[in-house]
Amino acid sequence: MLHLTKPVLTGAGVRLRPLTAGDAGAMYDSLDDPESLRLTGTQSTFTLEQVRHHCETVEQADDRLDYVIEVAGQPVGEVVLNCVDDLNRSASFRIAIWKHADRNRGVGTEATWLLVRHGLEGVGLNRIELEVYSFNPRARRVYENVGFRLEGTRRQALWWDGEAVDAHVMAVLSEDFQRAG
Repeated sequence: MLHLTKPVLTGAGVRLRPLTAGDAGAMYDSLDDPESLRLTGTQSTFTLEQVRHHCETVEQADDRLDYVIEVAGQPVGEVVLNCVDDLNRSASFRIAIWKHADRNRGVGTEATWLLVRHGLEGVGLNRIELEVYSFNPRARRVYENVGFRLEGTRRQALWWDGEAVDAHVMAVLSEDFQRAG
């Protein structure tokens, strides 16, 4: 049985704390950043009430780990392990750095490493997988540095701005992470 705990995770420059309903405003404000929407493939629009409901739901969820990424006490993004499969000891990973000014500073790398380490070592997962779009090589490099390996490509999985975009499927196994660490 997995130990799906939500402790605060602290790194050198990043602090991950469990997402709460109080984070709805910051999350909603992030939905006006075109680059963030593109990098995450977000094509839907959401009301503040929908975002608030999402935050309330995940705050109470016991089958996923949703964290706010903080830098110097300020929320700058979210990082998530969801689709947790207790039987197969696996989960899916996603991350979003909400504003352009907070990207390219190592925040995403450190947040990814902290949550992947917690998932594999603290929770007891064996496998964490993700998808990254082909127009986001920066994120793919981050994932590779943490220990993720390319497993395949979902060809033309996203239709964005009139073009078909591939999604690369990547995963890290517990043994990969130990070697990369």
